[in-house]
Amino acid sequence: MGWKNHQMDVKETFINGFIEEVCIKQTKGFETFDQESHVCRLKRALYGLKEAPCARYTGIGNYLTGLDFTESEVDAKLYHMLVIGKFLIIVLYFDYLILIGDEDLIRSCKEDLAREFEMKDMGLMHYLLELEVWKGDGELFVSQGKYENEILQKFSMES
Repeated sequence: MGWKNHQMDVKETFINGFIEEVCIKQTKGFETFDQESHVCRLKRALYGLKEAPCARYTGIGNYLTGLDFTESEVDAKLYHMLVIGKFLIIVLYFDYLILIGDEDLIRSCKEDLAREFEMKDMGLMHYLLELEVWKGDGELFVSQGKYENEILQKFSMES
């Protein structure tokens, strides 16, 4: 279908996620010594907080559904939309968004997302974590060759 695969890096993903009321004990360096029984109420998710991953996906998920994306019934991190016969898929993967589909829809969606969230446009997807991705004529290749070579080098097993 000639679809393109783009990637975006979401900066401060956890900070963008809103959470229900969560209170934590006063942390080192932020104690109020005359009020030891007081706690801190969080307004945003933090790294390490067990509610953080859910908050991360909820924040951006609500925004995507507001842009008329439909959340997949099978995978809560997959969204899709169909606009005048053109298709766009977004996959949320940790701090990354993978956009697959029509080039015009991808461009428009990137602009919308960048207005709401601090993001880095990484362009066409070539690497995602330890996966290498290449697009050929009507084909998509996924490999872990670079990662495999790094492991072999680490253990002096290149030959």
